[in-house]
Amino acid sequence: MSMLTITCGVSQLPVVGLGTWQSKPGEVGRAVEHALTNGYKHIDCAMVYQNEPEIGESFAKVFGSGAVKREDVFITSKLWNTFHRADEVPKACEKTLTDLKLDYIDLYLIHWPITTEPGQGLFPTDADKKPLWDSKSPKFSETWGALEQLVAEGKVKNIGLSNFNIAQITEVLSFAKVAPACLQVESHPQLPNLELLEFCKKHGIAFVAYSPLANPGSVFKREDQVDLFHDEDVKNIAAKHGATVGQVLIRYQVDKGNVVIPKSITPSRIEENLNILGFQLDSEDMGTLNNLYKKIGPNGYRTCSVVHWADHPFYPFKEEL
Repeated sequence: MSMLTITCGVSQLPVVGLGTWQSKPGEVGRAVEHALTNGYKHIDCAMVYQNEPEIGESFAKVFGSGAVKREDVFITSKLWNTFHRADEVPKACEKTLTDLKLDYIDLYLIHWPITTEPGQGLFPTDADKKPLWDSKSPKFSETWGALEQLVAEGKVKNIGLSNFNIAQITEVLSFAKVAPACLQVESHPQLPNLELLEFCKKHGIAFVAYSPLANPGSVFKREDQVDLFHDEDVKNIAAKHGATVGQVLIRYQVDKGNVVIPKSITPSRIEENLNILGFQLDSEDMGTLNNLYKKIGPNGYRTCSVVHWADHPFYPFKEEL
């Protein structure tokens, strides 16, 4: 099965990938192996998911067998909050390369604009159990410069951002020698991020949507959240195209020109999520989905709002508080 791609820096990024956030140990490896042997050419990872070693075992098995070539798969990972200082960035990248059993990463993202104290685990806290911010508060320019060095060394092919807002991306663009190839953010009909998408298109930044199904089974699901799988408008669009609700929500991102990384550990669902090329949403469908957030309020809602970081100076969603 051929897969659509979009330009991402110096590479071509398959528009549907497998997300691995909240995929548990003992499950994530099998999911990645099933995805790779059933047509997926894009796997999204991160150090903080704490499952990269198991994913690395699957990479070694699949690539080692010759079933799939490493160079045919686009692999993303992310720099965690505790590694933003220039001397910490290469340490984080080396750990991810070792854990994933790779010689290079196709795309390395700054996971969040938030900076926390290094050397005290992934989630450092103070005496009051509150997040412990980085005492040196490294600027974006320091972290980005270290990522650019990784590109120069051939350890990563492309670098980008995740969970940054327009002002923060603009700041990075002002000093970047290697432009951000990608922005990865939460996006679904309840949070379409249309202004951010237009900004990315204007600046040639690939837009990658995580949580495209709005996290129906996530620990981050809000108490007041309306499940998109039970929304009548979405169900009607699915019936119209003979597709599942999940396929409609994935196709919605593709038809906006985005990349999308739905997470699943279920073999049949992994295959279903990739099988979205047999139909296309029309302008009426897109209009309905683009305006679905208005059922909730002027801003829709974000399921991964990380409000426990809200008092950090670089918290990206202050306008939504």
